[in-house]
Amino acid sequence: MSDIITLAHGSGGKSSNELIKNVFLKHLSNDYLLSGDDAAVVEVSGRVAYTTDSFVITPIFFNGGDIGKLSVCGTVNDLTAIGAKPLYLSCGFIIEEGFPIKDLEVIVASMAQTAKESGVKIVTGDTKVVQKNAVDKIFINTSGIGIIPNELNVSGARAKAGDKVIITGTIGDHGCSILLEREKLDIISDIKSDCKPLNKMIEKVIERTQDIHVMRDPTRGGVAATLNEIAVQSNVGIKLFEGSIPVKDQVKGVCELLGMDPLYMANEGKMLIIAPESSSKAILEELKKDEAGADSCIIGEITSESAGRLFMKTITGGSRIIDMPVGDQLPRIC
Repeated sequence: MSDIITLAHGSGGKSSNELIKNVFLKHLSNDYLLSGDDAAVVEVSGRVAYTTDSFVITPIFFNGGDIGKLSVCGTVNDLTAIGAKPLYLSCGFIIEEGFPIKDLEVIVASMAQTAKESGVKIVTGDTKVVQKNAVDKIFINTSGIGIIPNELNVSGARAKAGDKVIITGTIGDHGCSILLEREKLDIISDIKSDCKPLNKMIEKVIERTQDIHVMRDPTRGGVAATLNEIAVQSNVGIKLFEGSIPVKDQVKGVCELLGMDPLYMANEGKMLIIAPESSSKAILEELKKDEAGADSCIIGEITSESAGRLFMKTITGGSRIIDMPVGDQLPRIC
């Protein structure tokens, strides 16, 4: 087989079959994929959650992961955020002619490892190859389905006055990591992306209590964009406490140096949870049992005032509006 992707690999002929056999099935093999049919036949029962996402990140390899790991984490976490147990994923690849096959294999192996960690199966997929410069190296689309417990009702429209806002760890790690790697800034740092599937941790929380109103993973636009969306969906005000928001010192330092705000930076391994005060203690106790939730804390609360607005109580005692971002501080972050 060639060392690089050629247009023949997207033709559906011998080269395509060799790529499927030697790269994709080598790492992702399971009974669903081995059937060789045009669609996977799976069995599900109950309330089904379905989501899809596309990943165009640059660089495709970064400290803490790669586009393959990210594509699985992103879809698994989206299903998790609605309270679903992720079960099955699809994956679609759009690959630039000339892309090294060894790099593709690293990406696919990473997807396989992350799927195994998450307990999901990649059951169907597709590969397209386009001419040189028609796409930037490789883009991946993943879709996923999962089952929601019948008793659980989680939605961005369910936040209520008096609820507490919980974050499962430090913010801005992913965005800051990608920024430093992409721009090759002369800053000594070991900031690592937080890219991680969260479903196992959240499943434990749901087993402990289903008294949860909202969950959302704050990816593009960060915590600020996500909470602004929820404030509008639920028609409530959301008040953050500046002194309670967890940010690593290195992330804070980089943001101050470059004039950026961690609240607007992407996260790929954090979850925002909005729940009644009565259940927040149990949620935090369960989160802190997991390494990914060790830094979990309450960062704010829901209020009936300033409906549709996100604002912050500053460490100096003042208050300021945290607006929805107009654009992205760092495009192509996922």
